[in-house]
Amino acid sequence: MAVRRHAIVGLGSRAELFARALAASPRAELAAFCDRNETRMRVHNGWLGTEIPAYRPEDFTAMLAKERIDVVVVCTPDHTHAGYVVAALEAGCDVVTEKPMTTDVEGARAILAARRETGRSVRVAFNYRYNPVHRRVRELLDGGAIGEIGSVEFSWLLDTAHGADYFRRWHREKANSGGLLVHKSGHHFDLVNWWLGRGPETVFALGRLFFYGDKTGHRSDRFALDLDAAPKLRALYRDAAREDGYVRNQDVFAPGVTIEDDLSVLVRHHGGAVLNYHLHAYSPREGYRVAFSGSEGRLELDVRENEYASGAEPVPKRARARLTVQRHWEPPGTVFDGLLGEGHGGGDERMLAELLGDAEPDALGCAAGHDAGLQALLTGLAANRSLETGQAVAVEELLEEIGEPA
Repeated sequence: MAVRRHAIVGLGSRAELFARALAASPRAELAAFCDRNETRMRVHNGWLGTEIPAYRPEDFTAMLAKERIDVVVVCTPDHTHAGYVVAALEAGCDVVTEKPMTTDVEGARAILAARRETGRSVRVAFNYRYNPVHRRVRELLDGGAIGEIGSVEFSWLLDTAHGADYFRRWHREKANSGGLLVHKSGHHFDLVNWWLGRGPETVFALGRLFFYGDKTGHRSDRFALDLDAAPKLRALYRDAAREDGYVRNQDVFAPGVTIEDDLSVLVRHHGGAVLNYHLHAYSPREGYRVAFSGSEGRLELDVRENEYASGAEPVPKRARARLTVQRHWEPPGTVFDGLLGEGHGGGDERMLAELLGDAEPDALGCAAGHDAGLQALLTGLAANRSLETGQAVAVEELLEEIGEPA
């Protein structure tokens, strides 16, 4: 297999995962960086000990031609994904994009039209699919361990370090991120779609800004992020701020927050299964619980990523998971009880190996293309629309707006 030349656009902290993997890959080559901030590109080159050519956003299309790029990795702020994805496709490149694929109907329409016209591929970095315990859930459900699925309960807790970080950065404005229902919950909606093998049909949501922001009455000095105590963040953001003015550590209780921090969503999936989902971003601990109720029993997954948040910086964590199956009229059986791997439970490494061509495609179909990116996005977009209207939203309406068949 020929070595494929990759460019990374968006050199924030998430780009490091891809840059290091590309630098070590036998089948992929890191050929170019693109970012509005030259300091950040120099920092990544310094970490890698390389001199990867660096380009500004206005030179993005010229870069693709000059550096003979085969694949573009998009790690920019969410609302800019569509522009880069479309430009890369039209230049004849394949694309790997961080989730979400885009943040709105217009972006989805543009990406899907460009993909159809060019025949190039768009893959979305849904790393949670590759987590070994999530794969085991898929295997059990596919194998009929609890029969036909009637409902799913999914509760995700973001602690006061991780959760607060979405309110310090550009994510705090819904125009930039689509809110947590698009940016963060997209991972979770994708997991449910993948586990069930069915996409969303009808969505209803309730949510509010309860804890963060300037109108909630909550305030604590413990939420201040000290960039001097985080060398990588200091290098990428504080030391780079003189170029673009981006403030990485905004006050989570300052004006300007337009996203919600406490959200509940009901989703009826094709085939009838109903998802009851809850996300809140101010928990004292971090983790999640998902339970499937089926015609022949119940499957439960409980993951604890840390037991408490000690301050503004996340507690180093290695998740502990417990997966159980209980069939009707039988005692529960433990399928897994132990520590997960590092990097999103061991999923990051597996995902990167497949995305970069260093591993054969996963037998469970973990690779997520534009279709999976769209299905996860549809739940988030429909939920946001439901927040605005107070009504349940038929996903078919969004598909019509995007120009895709239902």
